[in-house]
Amino acid sequence: MSTQRPARPGVRQPRAKDVRSGDQRGRDVGPDPSWGLERRGPAPARLDDVDQRLLAALAADARLPNNALAARAGVAPSTALTRVRQLRERGVIRGFHADVDPARTGHPLQAMIAVQMRGAARTRLSGYLQRLAELPGVLNVFLLGGAHDFFVHVAAADSDALNEFVIEHLSTDPDVALTETNLIFQHARASWY
Repeated sequence: MSTQRPARPGVRQPRAKDVRSGDQRGRDVGPDPSWGLERRGPAPARLDDVDQRLLAALAADARLPNNALAARAGVAPSTALTRVRQLRERGVIRGFHADVDPARTGHPLQAMIAVQMRGAARTRLSGYLQRLAELPGVLNVFLLGGAHDFFVHVAAADSDALNEFVIEHLSTDPDVALTETNLIFQHARASWY
């Protein structure tokens, strides 16, 4: 007697698993791309305890000299140097950046702007993400799943400048259906990398 449910029309059924090898039969083992759940990007890198300690130390202070970094990770300086080089080559470390305070550069007002695109524009989200990232005052852009398509983190000189940014770059764009601006009162940088 089979306990397997009958297939519903239009719904892709998972392939049977080969118990002996642990592999799935056939080549089609990922989620159906029409579900929007396909994996984007590389698989996570395998990181051991030394890698974790090096990353934590660099996330806290990317300007640590190699000997201090090695001491914090509990390894020899040559090991630290080699491991950091390998982490960069594997794409785990994408770069080293200065944490600039927008208020000290004349942009004390920060906001997170939620952006919802019109239906037809949703096929061009990746390109729009890059376009948003190049706008003046933009600190970060996040492509989302959910009610909004993007969160745009911006810094502005004052409320007039923020209003001008939203109108000039977002509200008048025919691809944008809705914007919602939320002011940021305080920010704490996370210590986890």
